Amino acid sequence: MQRMVTAFLTLTLASGLSTGCTKQRVGAEKALAKVLISDEQENQLGLQVKQELETKEHIKYVQDPAVVDYVRSISAPILSQANKDRSGVKWKVNVIDDPKTVNAFATPGGFLYVYTGLLLAADTEAELAGVMAHEAGHVVGRHSARAMVNAYGLQAITQVALGQNPGTAAQIAAQLAGGGLQLAHGRSEETEADEYGAKYASAAGFDPNGLITFFQKLQKEQGSTPGVLKWLSTHPTNEDRISHLRKIIAQNGYKGGRDTAGGLTAIQAKLPKQ
Repeated sequence: MQRMVTAFLTLTLASGLSTGCTKQRVGAEKALAKVLISDEQENQLGLQVKQELETKEHIKYVQDPAVVDYVRSISAPILSQANKDRSGVKWKVNVIDDPKTVNAFATPGGFLYVYTGLLLAADTEAELAGVMAHEAGHVVGRHSARAMVNAYGLQAITQVALGQNPGTAAQIAAQLAGGGLQLAHGRSEETEADEYGAKYASAAGFDPNGLITFFQKLQKEQGSTPGVLKWLSTHPTNEDRISHLRKIIAQNGYKGGRDTAGGLTAIQAKLPKQ
């Protein structure tokens, strides 16, 4: 098995990673991640990250079922669309009680975390849906797995995939819990997640422009609202990125009817502001 994996890695490197073409490199990294880390292995890694978050990061989950059910109701049609591109993901959605942090993130295995600070910052359900759809795109694109290959090297990740290096697996989980591998997402990964996000939000019935208005809001508020820096630190936003997202929406004719606050206002009233 080890020789088969090594041979595949060599061929993939020769055909993609060693070229200067971004699309070829991304395709090669996806192929590597798919072979090296199975859906079940990603799920186990996601469980390790969850444990790290709870025991070392000391996150606190929202207990109000109305809030949790609302977030899951918004995410459900989005994740259903995401499963059309990657059917092996068993999604788990959690809401973190932290009103000062405007953020959401996804880890291997389809674990999606949404901060209450994001719920409070969003003006419309389309904005909330756009952010969650973007994060789902990171999972579909196997971005964390690809980041592992880049950060730890092919040999170490091969060993993790074959169950031969539990120490490295624990180290990866700890780094993901602290946001380290999220910071490793490059421009191509963020662009791909944006494209997936617009696609999934639209197909789920939300206005795909919600992600754009959310980006614009964070750009405007980053100097006066420290909480938004958490999102911007892992998802750098600029006019080129927004322009590309507009182009993708127009080219594909993405549309969606839900662009109002809807039930979000009632949920925001339930959340503490501090």
